Amino acid sequence: MARDFDVIVYGATGFTGRLVAEYLTQTGATRWAMAGRSAAKLAEVRDLIGAPADLALIVADADDLASLKAMAARAEVVLTTVGPYQLYGSALVGACAAAGTAYVDLCGEPAWMRHMIDAHHQEAQRTGARIVFSCGFDSIPFDLGVLKLQEAAKVRFGKPAARVKGRVRKMQGGFSGGTAASLKATLAAAAKEPSLLKLLASPFALTPGFSGPHQPTGLIPEYDSTLGAWVAPFVMAPINTKNVHRTNFLLGHPYGEDFRYDEMMVAPGVGDMAKAAAEAIAKINPFAGDKGPKPGEGPSKEDRDNGSYDLLFVGLEGEQRIDCVVTGDRDPGYGSTSKMIAETALALAEGGGTGRGGVWTAGALLGTGLADRLQAKAGLTFTVG
Repeated sequence: MARDFDVIVYGATGFTGRLVAEYLTQTGATRWAMAGRSAAKLAEVRDLIGAPADLALIVADADDLASLKAMAARAEVVLTTVGPYQLYGSALVGACAAAGTAYVDLCGEPAWMRHMIDAHHQEAQRTGARIVFSCGFDSIPFDLGVLKLQEAAKVRFGKPAARVKGRVRKMQGGFSGGTAASLKATLAAAAKEPSLLKLLASPFALTPGFSGPHQPTGLIPEYDSTLGAWVAPFVMAPINTKNVHRTNFLLGHPYGEDFRYDEMMVAPGVGDMAKAAAEAIAKINPFAGDKGPKPGEGPSKEDRDNGSYDLLFVGLEGEQRIDCVVTGDRDPGYGSTSKMIAETALALAEGGGTGRGGVWTAGALLGTGLADRLQAKAGLTFTVG
């Protein structure tokens, strides 16, 4: 039975949700709606972003299960920016899984994601619901960057690269307030339930029943001889690496069961200066204290437009090397993320992917077709060399 809407943006009155709604307005999308706790605030946002006056507004609350079920029943895809998801997302995932409704979010909370996989994967398979976590900067550019590289490696080498290095060469613009809140919620949950620490530490936390070879930790600054540069820990690596391994797992290990992957940041400078910079980066906690945006806050349009990122993926197979470069034309935490999740939702609404229900990654479900879509519409580039 046809649903009322292709996409419902839940959390549209928040900072990132508003950016998503604004993007959908600019693209001329028609069959979509905005949802949140307050009809009055939704109407205010609708007017501020120049959305059509007759755009549907849906009242739904994370504490009101009936409202979440009603919302899920009306949508082909529910796009949610309401986090931390471990605090506000569980009931919505359950509602979408039961209703056969596709779901996309910006989650970077691996312990919660594993809990949702265990709780809802089979139900989503039964109903056809496609549940897709981590549809922003964490982890789409990394997931798709590795996927593109490996597809090219199989053509060039006749097999996938057994070792891939993800390296952040440039990142202008910070992480979102929601990302910081999610990390703090995760740490608070781990303090209450220490068993979560083992899950958080495992690169294979999202591959139930499978554990691959020992992985590089990426936790200590080092000189990367492949790049000829010093590299430092990258704060989003713990979630991105898990999603990359889950994509490999869901696709039947096209990267190989012996696949090894890590992510680090390239330190600025050369020689001793670069080494010192890498060591300094390793000591920085970007989420410490009260600096940075709070959930619902974010940078100005000018700052978002001036942001960008440049990611290098290096595939190594014996003595052979293949590279894939991924770039984004907006700041990672807001400008680029809002476009990526919106286009992922639209791709699902248009019938993209395998069509099979379950808890997916964007890479495993939508493949390199999503990369092509993001390159055409959302300011990303994917270049294999």
